Amino acid sequence: MTDSLCAEVDTSIVIQKVGDALERISNTRFHKIVYSSAPLIINGLIVRGQNKHFRGLRNDYLPEFHRHLDDYTQYLPAAVMLGLKLGGEESRSSWGRMLASDVLSVAVMASIVNTLKHTTHVERPDGTDRHSYPSGHTATAFMTATMLTKEYGYKSPWIGIGAYTVASATGLMRMANNKHWLSDVLTGAGIGILSTELGYYFADLIFKNRGLNNVNSNETFDKMLNPSFLSLNFQISLPLGSYPIGQHSEFKVSSGCTSAVEGAYFFNPYVGVGGRIGVTRTSVIVDKVKAEDNVFDAWRISGGAYFSYPLSERWLVGSKLLAERMHYPDLQLTNYLIDSQHSFAFGTGLSMTFRARQRYGIRLLLDYDLMPYRTQGKRTCIHSLTLGSAFLITF
Repeated sequence: MTDSLCAEVDTSIVIQKVGDALERISNTRFHKIVYSSAPLIINGLIVRGQNKHFRGLRNDYLPEFHRHLDDYTQYLPAAVMLGLKLGGEESRSSWGRMLASDVLSVAVMASIVNTLKHTTHVERPDGTDRHSYPSGHTATAFMTATMLTKEYGYKSPWIGIGAYTVASATGLMRMANNKHWLSDVLTGAGIGILSTELGYYFADLIFKNRGLNNVNSNETFDKMLNPSFLSLNFQISLPLGSYPIGQHSEFKVSSGCTSAVEGAYFFNPYVGVGGRIGVTRTSVIVDKVKAEDNVFDAWRISGGAYFSYPLSERWLVGSKLLAERMHYPDLQLTNYLIDSQHSFAFGTGLSMTFRARQRYGIRLLLDYDLMPYRTQGKRTCIHSLTLGSAFLITF
């Protein structure tokens, strides 16, 4: 008993030290800027190899989507910020300091975006030009969302939630309009946040304490806050093994993409219930030959238990255990048919979350799913491992 008690004490000490170390590096100005934007930019680079898979989802499910709303929503958070200021609502900064911060943010964002657009020469999905990477609309939307949150986020958490929801919708519409790849949008979002953080940092160096209003705009984080969330997930699926079809053939899946909406309500800081709805797209390789038209879409609706443990005020580790309802249509391979399925599956996963803002966070995901399929009357299971990130609002 003494040994087990000592082990428990040692474990708690290690966890506390890890949490303290994470908190120390998270609370410096430099690290706040890096952690808020770098995961988006890095993930944008990672998913470039799966851009066509993500675009394939758009082409199959939203082929006729053409709207110009994103031309206006990119500026909506800035319009709200100026409207509140003109209406006499006190913000973090005086007029002069706020405008200077915003001009510096725009200058940084425009410089980065235009430099990358004219040096990377990435062709747009619709082929109209070679200035796709990164998305300027998305960068602008996340820049203005961060501006609004910095100036008025102290008034209500819903201001930040609303601002980043509009920014995320702008990025999704850029993909739905066939103007950008997913990597363009993710990188643009990271650049938008980075630009505002740098713009306000430069303004702070210039103005020091001048022009700061007497409001409590410093964000505080409660380690024991219930981590209820709603997230948008983008992941890369990794192949695990091969599977028999017939007596002398086998198939396996290529790397692919997963898009999902996920959410959970927590009763306390540790346990909650929730679910997700998403689709995984991959190609099927039969006897080591990949056929481009052998596209495999697996839809799932999941529900179950979610778990979280706060390492510090801003860092959390999590897990989940989900029961899933799967669906995929008939898949006709060269000589075999994988039958349409409506069946139950199992999902689990691990996560690491960073609270970039009071109501906005970035999460790294590693998920595992066990999915049944049937061919020629035989049933077996596909093992799926997905790695990626999620962008979430907390409530």
